Amino acid sequence: MNDKNVPIRGIASEGCGRGRQSGFSLVELMIAATISLLIMAAVLTLFLDVSRTNDEMARTNAQIENGRFALQLLQEDLAHAGFWDGYVPEFDDLSKSAVPSDVPTVVPGPCSWSAADNTNLMGISVQAYDDVPPGCNTIVTNKKANTDVLVIRHAETCRPGVGNCEAEVAGKLYFQPSFCATDPARYVLGTSGFTMKKRNCTTLSEKRKFVSNIYYVRDFSVTAGDGIPTLMRSTFGAGAAPEAAESLIEGIEGFRVELGLDNVGDGGVANDYTAAVSFALDTNGEADRSRPTNRGNGAADGNFVRCPAAGCTVSQLIDVVAVKVFLLVRGIQPSPGYSDGKTYALGLADPAAEIVGSNYKRHVYSTTARLVNVSGRRETP
Repeated sequence: MNDKNVPIRGIASEGCGRGRQSGFSLVELMIAATISLLIMAAVLTLFLDVSRTNDEMARTNAQIENGRFALQLLQEDLAHAGFWDGYVPEFDDLSKSAVPSDVPTVVPGPCSWSAADNTNLMGISVQAYDDVPPGCNTIVTNKKANTDVLVIRHAETCRPGVGNCEAEVAGKLYFQPSFCATDPARYVLGTSGFTMKKRNCTTLSEKRKFVSNIYYVRDFSVTAGDGIPTLMRSTFGAGAAPEAAESLIEGIEGFRVELGLDNVGDGGVANDYTAAVSFALDTNGEADRSRPTNRGNGAADGNFVRCPAAGCTVSQLIDVVAVKVFLLVRGIQPSPGYSDGKTYALGLADPAAEIVGSNYKRHVYSTTARLVNVSGRRETP
């Protein structure tokens, strides 16, 4: 065969190989880029949704914790109200057969102290107001409108300098009860003169710091105008006067207090502290000491009451055995896309005003705290 008729296979094959090589076309690249952008958008949307959900959960958790912490704080303080380390006012002592001599006659000022007012302070452990209490304009400052003020009194539950208890401070008020019949008084409440003794009439009895806490809601937290309502507390300090209020818990927007009064005896007759304790008669015609007729039994009678701006009366305050607390708690930060137009009722006596157009989430917390020291003294077996 003639060599000229033989095809040159190598060159033909090489040419065909170069024809089969190719890359992505412009259309394919645009499709791939579009799909990538869609995936990235979906991932970004998911990330933002998760982030917003986490932020909202954090705001909700903070709101819940603030509400629970505020209730717990007030409950614990109210549980100690009227604690005087063994001292019992005569008008609350069911074992006394004489007419009590220490019935409070005047509502004590929550922002001042004088020795002449000690009897009233010992007999009234809780006070409430729906406005700034008289004489407290320099202590209860920037109070949020339509919120109450609560005053709680008791002796410190620990002794000065023992454990984590604050060491004794000159100028502060301290309480010392007497258990010795030869002591000139039943107690001392002041800054000096602590000579009261124990039952052996030799050893001095322990003295404890006098606690008088004033709770209210301020319309800002740190800086005036920051718009964060905050639960505040002022307590008695050096100089036997209330100290400047300190910020406790942010986000407390509403605060209502109602008092439960034990002002009716077992016989259905109003308490009478101008007379000695009287008891119903048993089947043998003898006094049944489990049924005082002119003294309360430690349980609240009837509906709870809310004190007006001037405060409740002396006759009401000496019979307080329980306190209802209502808190309206809002988030510290607004919730985007949320609008609150609800009405929040803080107790039956005076519901809160409707709040419209706000993007803060809110929740009402409430509790009823029993004054165990006061009500316990009135209970009978």
